[in-house]
Amino acid sequence: MVIQILGTGCPKCKALEANARQAIEAGGIEATIEKVTEIDRIMDMGV
Repeated sequence: MVIQILGTGCPKCKALEANARQAIEAGGIEATIEKVTEIDRIMDMGV
């Protein structure tokens, strides 16, 4: 599973990443986290 975190690197984005990593570890889930910080890519995703 790939989890994408979309954001510019603000404190809320960093907290979301930390929470996601913690949840993955606690749940024993096999997943990777991809941070998407480029505005063009985020807009291409329809956000």
